This record gives sequence, structure tokens and C-alpha cells, in this order.
Amino acid sequence: MTRRHNTVLLALALCALGTTPVLAQSDPHAGHADHASHAEHMQAAADTKPAAGSLWATDAPLRQGMRQLREATVVLEHYEMGHLDNSQRDAAVSKIDAAIADMFANCKLDVQADAALHELLAKFMAGAKAARDGAFTKVELAAMQAALTKYPSLFDDAGWNAVGH
Repeated sequence: MTRRHNTVLLALALCALGTTPVLAQSDPHAGHADHASHAEHMQAAADTKPAAGSLWATDAPLRQGMRQLREATVVLEHYEMGHLDNSQRDAAVSKIDAAIADMFANCKLDVQADAALHELLAKFMAGAKAARDGAFTKVELAAMQAALTKYPSLFDDAGWNAVGH
């Protein structure tokens, strides 16, 4: 993915979540996104499963980012149960934001794999927004956990299940 493409996609996702697309402001051309390219990306998102019997390749930024998202989700699970305070929640949200930003900036995936990843990341972005707004519930937590469960059915990450959960 190109940096411009990453910025545009992140800005679109943030807009959909009702947040200010700060990253889009760093790219002076972000407002001039190629609508045809966006349409192609959205079409790819509609078919977000790898060919039967195969998984999409991963790279180090994707694997690391997903592990960070899993760690942050565990923290938010404890927060949702009332076991943690707001500062711990905020640290988990910051970890989610950083992991997603790093994946957007550094993952090198084919178009369909990228679309599938964005579909998963949207769940974490929505959860992080809800947590920031003080509205994090079991609904957001379940969506994040479902995304973590779906990840190894789409992406070839041999170490995923070996990492403690």
C-alpha cells in the first residue's frame, strides 16, 4: 500500500467512526483521493476471504500489530469487567491506536488481504473510540474478540496460536 492510500483509508475509517481525520491533514493531497481507487478497495472488501485452502501472507508489521491489538483487547476486557481504572483503559487505547497506525504505515499486503485487514481493524478502531468516549461495553469488546478470532482464519501467522492468550 502506498502512504497516500494508507492515509486516505485511515481518514475514511476515522470519519466513519465520527473522529477527526488528523492523519489526513498531514497529507496535503489527501482530500483529492482517487474515487475509482477507493471503489476498487471497497469492492475488494466485499470478498475478503482467501482462496479455498489458503491463507493470505503476513509480514512482520501485521504480525506485531495484531499481537499488540490482542494484548490491548485483554486489558479492555478487564476494564469492561470493572477491574481496571481509566488510566489503564487509556493506555490500552493508545496501544490500539499505535498498532493500527503502524500497520497502516508499514504493512505490505495485496489488495484483497489489505481489505480484509481493514475490515478487522475497523472493529478495534470502533472499540477504541467507544473507550475514549467512556462508552466501552461488551458489544465493542465482543466485536474486537471476534476480529481476533477471525484473523487466523484469513492470515498465515504460524505463531499466532503459540502466543499466550
